[in-house]
Amino acid sequence: MKKTYKLTLTAMFVAIGTLTSHLIYIPIGFTKVFPIQHFINVLSAVILGPGYAVLQAFSISLFRNLMGTGSIFAFPGSIIGAFLAAYFYQKSKKIGFAFFGEVVGTGILGGLACYPIAKLLLGQEAAIFGFVPAFIISSLAGSMFGFMILSVLLKNNAFKTLQQKQFKNL
Repeated sequence: MKKTYKLTLTAMFVAIGTLTSHLIYIPIGFTKVFPIQHFINVLSAVILGPGYAVLQAFSISLFRNLMGTGSIFAFPGSIIGAFLAAYFYQKSKKIGFAFFGEVVGTGILGGLACYPIAKLLLGQEAAIFGFVPAFIISSLAGSMFGFMILSVLLKNNAFKTLQQKQFKNL
């Protein structure tokens, strides 16, 4: 897949994620869980690979924060989840591993990474297990939707061919 095509898809994912961030979110404490982010992470992990998945996750988190529809906690969860989803998919070539990587990366590792941010940067006493359940629920919902969409897309021969060309170029 050419770089221009990958950048264009990444920009489209960022636009979709940014525009939907004020429509579909669940406020839990001082975080805003955003299942669409996890859906987009799984799609970009499978379609684009690790570098572009991390780029879109960072960009959406940044734009959400600039627009006031996100929190600082969007960064660790989305970036770690996008990377693990793409990495696991790249190694296994199975959508289920992308799903698993997103849930573990965002739900567990991202939730744990938010604790020091809350403690050190914001001065808030936050329980570690306050982040993890919220992030797991959000990532499960969004990742499951991404898994279902990709399962349908991968049955299409044109999409399979496009995806195989991408991994030949890595």
